[in-house]
Amino acid sequence: MSPRDFSLFVLICVVWAFNAIVAKIVVSDMHVPPLFFGMMRSAAIALAVLPWLFPMPRPRWRILVVGILMGGGGFALYFVGLRTASPSAAAIVSQIGVPVATLLSVVVLGERIRWRRGLGIALTLAGVFFVMFDPGDFDLSSGLLFVAASACGGAIGTIMLKQMEGIRPLRFQAWVGFSSTVALLAVSPVFEENQLSAAYDAGWPLVAATLYSGLIVSVFAHTAYYGFIQRYEANLVAPLTLMGPLFTIVLGIWLTGDHFDARMALGTALALVGVFIIAVRPNATLGRKTLFRNRL
Repeated sequence: MSPRDFSLFVLICVVWAFNAIVAKIVVSDMHVPPLFFGMMRSAAIALAVLPWLFPMPRPRWRILVVGILMGGGGFALYFVGLRTASPSAAAIVSQIGVPVATLLSVVVLGERIRWRRGLGIALTLAGVFFVMFDPGDFDLSSGLLFVAASACGGAIGTIMLKQMEGIRPLRFQAWVGFSSTVALLAVSPVFEENQLSAAYDAGWPLVAATLYSGLIVSVFAHTAYYGFIQRYEANLVAPLTLMGPLFTIVLGIWLTGDHFDARMALGTALALVGVFIIAVRPNATLGRKTLFRNRL
């Protein structure tokens, strides 16, 4: 990878990392309802890539379900989790999507797991458990459970996306944005209240956060990332994405005062080593679509 491309890749990882900080500020400090924020983010994506909406990929029901799982639905759960979870912990727990997608590929796609990837899965799950479980309270963080559910939903979407071929990234983004906007627009009034007043009180910072999360993170950073996995081998690109959660930890400690102790350090190390092992030995059947999903 050239120095120019590597610098751009580092920038992409920083953009992804800063997204968690922005979302934490929106749902915790600005008190914007998380489902409503997810709807705003999805609408920004849908409007930005509206020209690529048609023709609609087939089967139609599948693209709608995949769009919700990998887009607004997953991000909505992630934002709900961030109300109580720190960005640092959420960045590590969200890595559970990688082994879950790998395990689902065995059941649904007939993938075979050898001992190295099996070790990677075990290390990742152990690391996530260390981060989620506080032995002092003998309890699991409810916020991190929502983050884990978000990652698992995305993993299911990955498997469903694998069964669809020939979808261009911007068309996929368009349907992620459209289907997620419609779904969250219907769900938010059921589970949340005072959305408009909270948005009004947040003002222009909320608009900036929405545009950043929707356009900069998803449309720009993701599209640039997809270009990388088309130009370079997956075994080179995938391990470099681990800079994302590392940057999130650094930014979380610096900007939002995240607590980070020896237990979390151990969990982080185990999880990232596990993901690294899985990444350097990617699934034969999932291939690049696994990487494609993980950065939406």
